[in-house]
Amino acid sequence: MENIKVGLIGYGMGGRVFHAPLIDHVKGLELVRIRETREENINIAKNRYPQAEIVSDALSIINDPEIDLVVLAVPNSAHYSLAHASLLAGKHVVVEKPFTVTSAEADDLIKLANEKQKVLSVYQNRRWDSDFLTVQKVMESGKLGRLVEFESHFDRFRNFIKPDTWKEEGSLGTGLLYDLGSHLIDQAQVLFGLPEAVTCFMNIQRDNSHIVDNFELILHYPNLKVTIKSGMLVKEPLPKYILLGTHGSFVKYGLDIQEATLNEAKKSLTDQDWGREPDNQWGTINYMDEHGDHRETVKSINGNYPAYYENIYEAITGKSELQVTPEQGRNTIRIIELAMKSNKERRTIIYNE
Repeated sequence: MENIKVGLIGYGMGGRVFHAPLIDHVKGLELVRIRETREENINIAKNRYPQAEIVSDALSIINDPEIDLVVLAVPNSAHYSLAHASLLAGKHVVVEKPFTVTSAEADDLIKLANEKQKVLSVYQNRRWDSDFLTVQKVMESGKLGRLVEFESHFDRFRNFIKPDTWKEEGSLGTGLLYDLGSHLIDQAQVLFGLPEAVTCFMNIQRDNSHIVDNFELILHYPNLKVTIKSGMLVKEPLPKYILLGTHGSFVKYGLDIQEATLNEAKKSLTDQDWGREPDNQWGTINYMDEHGDHRETVKSINGNYPAYYENIYEAITGKSELQVTPEQGRNTIRIIELAMKSNKERRTIIYNE
């Protein structure tokens, strides 16, 4: 098996929870270098990945001819510059979501990756959430009939301003629409493709907040309304997914457990029940057919975050097509830009406008 040597730039929560464990787990990927400057994070990285060299300079990863893949788990404002430098150096690149701050930056990276013939992808792990995989199964079953409304939430409760984090600064590329919204928009793309138009309402709800911490984004499709919502002041959990169809409905509560499991670092990714949701988070389907009415619990499919990096390895080695493409990442940023325009101008924006 051909080994792909990986350099990880950033070992904050993103690098520590979402990238390093998965890279280390996937056969064929070899985590050889980590860029980090905070002493606390360095100590954790040294303990968990003794084979990886810890460095303080991103360029020592980007310019190392032995490294094949550069993974960027850095603030959003640095995505473009570091991805650009990595591609110029002849590396394959994985960029943490959101892909870039603007769609123009995304287009430039796509062009460069094509010129260099390198794999470029955006880390959209939420495609392998247990609940999203289950939603796909429910839709494919046909039990709901023709879908007329689809609503997804990604909510939190944090009524204070978290200190000393770039995520609360309020610069372009921060806020819930870029953060959690990029996951929900990507999922909508997977299910329904690109919308005809977007309508968005954005708010700053917490006292002294500098970022958009609440939004409702409506994606317009023919005969289908897709609503995406996220807020920081949601104390009582709302449904994660609501699907309404001509024959029935599906409702699902609860967040995928993989983030919390990875954060605790107490369970192996090799466990057979990895990503298995507790029974009390399984969704409910209520539908009618020729035999009458049915109300059933839908067992959740196990979540599978390792699948993302398994596909990255296979795409780099030419064994499979890339599943999360940079074009999809660019489309997500374009929808975010149109959403901000919609909110500013208080109107619905045609996608190609």
